[in-house]
Amino acid sequence: MNTDKKAVFFDADGTICDIEKGVPDSAVEAIRKLRENGHEAWLCTGRSRAFVPGYLEQIPFTGMISACGATIEKDGQRLYNKEMPVEVAKLSVETLRKYGLIPVMEGADFMYYDKDEYTNEVNWYRDLITEALGPKWRPIRGYEDSMHINKISAKMTEGCNDEEACRELSQYYDVIRHENNAFVGTTIELVPKGCNKAVGIAAVCRIFDIPWESTVVFGDSNNDLSMFKYAATKVAMGNGSQKIRELADYVTTDMFHYGIRNGLTKLGLI
Repeated sequence: MNTDKKAVFFDADGTICDIEKGVPDSAVEAIRKLRENGHEAWLCTGRSRAFVPGYLEQIPFTGMISACGATIEKDGQRLYNKEMPVEVAKLSVETLRKYGLIPVMEGADFMYYDKDEYTNEVNWYRDLITEALGPKWRPIRGYEDSMHINKISAKMTEGCNDEEACRELSQYYDVIRHENNAFVGTTIELVPKGCNKAVGIAAVCRIFDIPWESTVVFGDSNNDLSMFKYAATKVAMGNGSQKIRELADYVTTDMFHYGIRNGLTKLGLI
């Protein structure tokens, strides 16, 4: 077993959880063992904090980085939360709609979307999201002037002009585009300028005196690219995007074939 203390940062969707099936028992057990062995385990997700469901909160994480680095918490205490100004949030909704995209506004306490606009036809998992959010869902309608958001998931529709929408909003956001897959293929993530998972990890390392050499990341999608370019050790899931796999030091199996357990075992951490 590796006795050097490591800080391991795990992406959520496609890495340790599936929106339909939740978290494999093998991943929960592996992360618990990782902690027992004296290492740190951080969730590092593109989901906003409001969209971190109970089954992820039950995992014994040291802390969480959510909304691609916009929110940081440790031991349940919120340490940092970068919100967009409410007038920018309102402008973003208007701009996305103008160019035929559907706004899903993501905050630390609430997610905002209109159900008659963001339908199951747009994304098959809309009802799953709404169910997971419970009281943390709010409509945009009626909250246009009071949305507290960290980032946006803009849903593309046929004929939309996503290039122009992103160009108009580029002074406020960095854009993350995903390779096509069932979960995020039609989504463009708009993250506050200068905000990404690597920035979140670097902040955690700075706050808690974690040496860069001790950083390990597990991920699968293109919103993990920044942390894969930053961290000392990179593990790609077997289902990972081509770009992620190219940057990885090691490609493990997918999450439902013991990917987390196999990856941590390979590194000598469990």
